[in-house]
Amino acid sequence: MPAPTPRPTIAAMVRYQPNLSAPTAGRIIRLSANEGALGPSPKAMQALAEVAAQVHHYPEEEPKALAEAIGQTYGLDPARMVFGCGSDELIQALCQAYIDPGDEVIHTEYGFIMYPMSATVAGGVPVSAPDIDYRVSVDAILERVTKRTRIVFLANPNNPTGSYLARSEVARLQRELPENVLLVIDAAYAEFVSRNDYSDGSELVEASENVIMLRTFSKLYAMAGLRLGWGYGPQDVINAMHVVKQPFGANRGAVAAAIAAIGDKEFVERSVAHNETWQPWTKAKFEALGLKCLPSVTNFLMVRFPDEAGHTATEAGAYLSERGILTRGMAGYGAPAFLRLSIGTEEEMRIVVDTVAEFLNQ
Repeated sequence: MPAPTPRPTIAAMVRYQPNLSAPTAGRIIRLSANEGALGPSPKAMQALAEVAAQVHHYPEEEPKALAEAIGQTYGLDPARMVFGCGSDELIQALCQAYIDPGDEVIHTEYGFIMYPMSATVAGGVPVSAPDIDYRVSVDAILERVTKRTRIVFLANPNNPTGSYLARSEVARLQRELPENVLLVIDAAYAEFVSRNDYSDGSELVEASENVIMLRTFSKLYAMAGLRLGWGYGPQDVINAMHVVKQPFGANRGAVAAAIAAIGDKEFVERSVAHNETWQPWTKAKFEALGLKCLPSVTNFLMVRFPDEAGHTATEAGAYLSERGILTRGMAGYGAPAFLRLSIGTEEEMRIVVDTVAEFLNQ
């Protein structure tokens, strides 16, 4: 008898492979997943410990206290929020709720790889809109809209390039999209941005019926291990997501820690200040070594290495990994000349810069 086989579209896919382990013993510096440099808020850790005795109970289907805390912090309506096991679950839920087989989903050339993967799993057709000099092009997105387009995914700031679109450009994108196309603004790194012309997209959510904003507690709040994401959108979109997503995606520990973390203003300010110091410092040091860093408003850098043998990005990644420093190769994004690395502690960044200098000078 033949063995069970998955759908052809799934069989052709390659599983997502994070780089979280090194082929060496001893200290590991993880700069491959854009994790928070300072670790979680002390208040979040205390809240997590206090909720341990309650983990035999299911959590709320939708955590009202967390929604209210987010609403108070960002000036948003708690009734228009949805929560999940990381924003990845919400991306999948949107594709499952809005895509029929053959429908098209537009993503940007160097956008988050989970967008085309989730679209394909749902039976959709991913459509890539080319970037211009590693920056998102609104015109390129609009040129690829057809009658089959159902969703446009926009990471703003973008992962892995670190660039962003001004609020006027995002508003133009929404204005020129057909009303039946859902614009998903993934603002996972919004807390790191200090630009006057940037917006996380929440005002577009409140002014339209076809925009949803996604956020996460994995980045600035340094709670990646607890897997908690949230969305803010029109009530009809939120309701559709509830139908397809798992009912208890936000676990008790994550919710308790998130409520404490979002209220820890000192921790938030310290995390932002740390990044504003060490991200440009790292960029300057790399460029002094002759490397090119793409402009970034986030807690990570996309760094271009030379093309000559012995100094390539692939070889640099291997060299760093052998010394316990994990980075993310960009070949899977179609940019094999680059490594992406996040900003760690001061000590870690000094070690990384010195190690890259050793690699280039060997």
